[in-house]
Amino acid sequence: MKAVAFRKRACVDETDSLYDTEIERPRPGPRDLLVAIRAVSVNPVDTKIRAGLVPVPDAVSTLGWDAAGMVEAVGSAVTLFRPGQAVYYAGSFDRAGTNAQFHLVDERIVGRKPETLSFAQAAALPLTALTAWQVLFDRLGVAPGKPAQAGSLLVVGGAGGVGSMLIQLARRLTGLTVIATASRPQGRDRCLALGAHCAIDHTQALPQQVAALAAPPVTHVAALSHTGRHLPALAALIAPQGRIAVIDDHDFLDATPLKAKSVSLHWEMVFTRPLYGTPDMIAQHRILNEVAALVDAGLLRPSLGRTLHPIDAANLRLAHRLVERGEATGKVVVAALDPHGETQAHALGSLQEKQP
Repeated sequence: MKAVAFRKRACVDETDSLYDTEIERPRPGPRDLLVAIRAVSVNPVDTKIRAGLVPVPDAVSTLGWDAAGMVEAVGSAVTLFRPGQAVYYAGSFDRAGTNAQFHLVDERIVGRKPETLSFAQAAALPLTALTAWQVLFDRLGVAPGKPAQAGSLLVVGGAGGVGSMLIQLARRLTGLTVIATASRPQGRDRCLALGAHCAIDHTQALPQQVAALAAPPVTHVAALSHTGRHLPALAALIAPQGRIAVIDDHDFLDATPLKAKSVSLHWEMVFTRPLYGTPDMIAQHRILNEVAALVDAGLLRPSLGRTLHPIDAANLRLAHRLVERGEATGKVVVAALDPHGETQAHALGSLQEKQP
């Protein structure tokens, strides 16, 4: 089968950093789905692994941790899916990635593809949606519902992929007042359009900006970007006994300023459940199905920015370059062409898929 392999510690401008190859078609294990890949999206983690900044097992010969496609075959113990069903998922760090014609994935971390989305739009969702959901409900411990006096959620880096999903989930499923941060006016406008009650500038003093808002106390913080730089400000502005969830990487993070207020610090790594085979691993299947239902009900929308065709090394190198250099607005997706040379029609008219 066709695949796009990668060379570790390679610069994206090198032609063999990502290259087309032929590999053996994999066979599903007992709980595996064999998925015919229709679209993949490129995330910062893809570029970091290629560049050698994030280690992965030697078995990981292809990148890609977002995909949408059709179930081609199933393992002997599979109960959740059958061949011919459309699915989407984010995969796992310890297995080969989705940049291939066919891909193996454990059924417990796969969801049904939203019916109102094209494969390209669906591929833009899984990793960011899973991360945002797990930050909000699993790490920060927010309960769905809209109680009075629910407090405020501060989303640091609200204009990014995870922030965009987190704003939407918090606004639609909880009673929290959502305060988002972004460094540019366009980003703050985007946060407001996605549902944030307020948007502020994280290049300026955060405690003073939060204090000036007519908003409830900040009881929850989703620290999505440059947390080490922002942590003293977050410690100053958060309410006593608040919760902070962190997703970004650090060589060192000093949580000492959180002690006086008994603020708890929670880490989120989206691949923890599949990587360790946790007893609640099937939660990701349920989350993705919930997200699909919200999308189909018109309550959530993906942040698809640009779609490239077809899935090959040249287009994946371009996608890596756009993501790595911060030149992309919204997710960059690389999609296969259908038999007629066109992508699927989709129901979200406000989201345009552009071919370069």
